[in-house]
Amino acid sequence: MSSCLDLTGRVAVVIGATSGLGQAIALGLAKHGAEVVPAGRRSPEWTADVTKRESLEALRDAVLAKFGHLDVLVNAAGYTSRKPTEQVSDEEWSDMFDTNLAGLVRACQVFYPALKASGKGRIINIASLGSFVAFHEVTAYCASKTAVISVTRSLACEWAKDGICVNAIAPGVFPTELNGNLILGTERGKELLMRTPMGRFGDAEELVGAAVLFASDAASFLTGQCLAVDGGFLASGVNQ
Repeated sequence: MSSCLDLTGRVAVVIGATSGLGQAIALGLAKHGAEVVPAGRRSPEWTADVTKRESLEALRDAVLAKFGHLDVLVNAAGYTSRKPTEQVSDEEWSDMFDTNLAGLVRACQVFYPALKASGKGRIINIASLGSFVAFHEVTAYCASKTAVISVTRSLACEWAKDGICVNAIAPGVFPTELNGNLILGTERGKELLMRTPMGRFGDAEELVGAAVLFASDAASFLTGQCLAVDGGFLASGVNQ
């Protein structure tokens, strides 16, 4: 058990790894021994657009051609936007779900055969605090991320027979390129800090431990779960 968190010999694809939390997870998995493929729409070497199945299939084929197998899939692609719900258009709603939910499902479908062949396949989905609680004027995002939890549970049960463990991480408040303008130096940010018992925002590297756990042999009997890495946000009630 002393080496149960060692990822040496594992091949991990991290979709959405060109920046932010996905990038931090990709680097963290690599530091723990994995061969990591950092993929995303902006990646010059490993390009992946989760809204296009053929793009994901091309990524899968390239990974298998280079490494011969695949053990870990991290679904970190996604985005958020703030807008009063009554003003959200049908197209905006559909686009959010196409990336945050349908894109995740596409990736799971495309990489499923390789993960099954691994014998110890791991899928790590990135959920959100919005999977559990409401955030003002981000209804589409919260709805899509709530569905990510449901998909995680369903696939965990369906694919357990194939040796694939499917789990999710719900990050707390981590300033990134995608959300920095919403939380840094804003009243919204002050409220989030007030509701977080640790009294601070997270650092992206603080997600690595959860990702390594879910990717490793230590998670061999752990599936269908969502781990909140949130400084106590979901546990908190009155903080003053």
